[in-house]
Amino acid sequence: MTIAFNTLTARIDLAAIVANFELLRARAPGLIPVVKADAYGHGLYPVAWALERAGAGTLAVGTVAEAAYLRELPFAGDILALLGPIGQGGPETRDDYELILEHDVTPLIYDRAQLERLGKTAAGRGKTAKVALKFDTGMGRLGFSRKDVSSVISLLAHYPQLAPVMLCSHLATADDAEDDAYATAQGEVYGGILEEFAVAGITLDVSLANSAAILSRPDLSLGTGRPGIALYGANPFWGTAKAALGSELTPAMSVSAAVVAVHDLPAGAGISYGLTFTAGRDMRVAVVQAGYADAYCRLGSNTAWMNLRGVRVPVVGRVCMQLTAIDVSDVPGARPGDTAWLLGGEGEEPVRGEELAEWWQTIPYEVFCLLGMNKREYV
Repeated sequence: MTIAFNTLTARIDLAAIVANFELLRARAPGLIPVVKADAYGHGLYPVAWALERAGAGTLAVGTVAEAAYLRELPFAGDILALLGPIGQGGPETRDDYELILEHDVTPLIYDRAQLERLGKTAAGRGKTAKVALKFDTGMGRLGFSRKDVSSVISLLAHYPQLAPVMLCSHLATADDAEDDAYATAQGEVYGGILEEFAVAGITLDVSLANSAAILSRPDLSLGTGRPGIALYGANPFWGTAKAALGSELTPAMSVSAAVVAVHDLPAGAGISYGLTFTAGRDMRVAVVQAGYADAYCRLGSNTAWMNLRGVRVPVVGRVCMQLTAIDVSDVPGARPGDTAWLLGGEGEEPVRGEELAEWWQTIPYEVFCLLGMNKREYV
């Protein structure tokens, strides 16, 4: 949902997303782009439309309801619902199991109850339901365990309306530039599970690699990779010894707001709530119409930077609900009406999502999801 009554604009470059998709596809030809959470704040429909035109035959969303929404685009390819069915909906929602069959969604199934209910629902409707099986190989979150393989095979035999098409797992540490051992161990467990299904005569597509593995681990990128954050231009190895692996990714989101005032701040004077910043010299400051009500995090107080007229300028004082001050002493001619870039910007010093995440003490995923709640325009 778009934040109402503010003036921030998130500009989404669909061509950048397509370029990132093509770059990743060159590393791992089989890809399922992840467009869950409103395409990480970039907009589900526009991103899905661009990716379908670029050749993406399957897209991954978060929930079954999101998959049904995507189908109405309409998206004609396969849709993988990563959280699987969650059971009976409330009075305002449709039952996930019915939506799976109605919209030809492939759910990621991670427990016995899901598998049984989907099998019964499909049998009752006289339909076949494709399923992707999720196994936990070391993430410790959701998924069958390796000891469940035989019982899963038995359930699949009991419900012939279920058509298993893919074996999925999720890597916990693929973006750790200093340690490949854990991801390697997960890959070995995954391979063993896949082999057990093969012995039982069940052939499944392989899907293990995330963005980081697609960029760095060709041994784990066999089959179908599921790129997420890299698709939107953030480098999973930013600031590490492996940063070069993602250096060609192009950021797709930039966010701007208007400068509403510019004034002098004499040496010794403070600014904003709590006077947490005191001018050490005579300064010129600008006030930008953006704050934490616009999803610009308060943790950026005295730590974040913006871009104004192609120059990096620091945030000074606390970020307020709808206003933030920046030091524009080194920006000649700064005036009300100028455009301040909270993310992205002009010249050689745009603000990257990875940097903003560091200043906010979080990760680029959250930066995009939050700032993407502002009004969006597509370029």
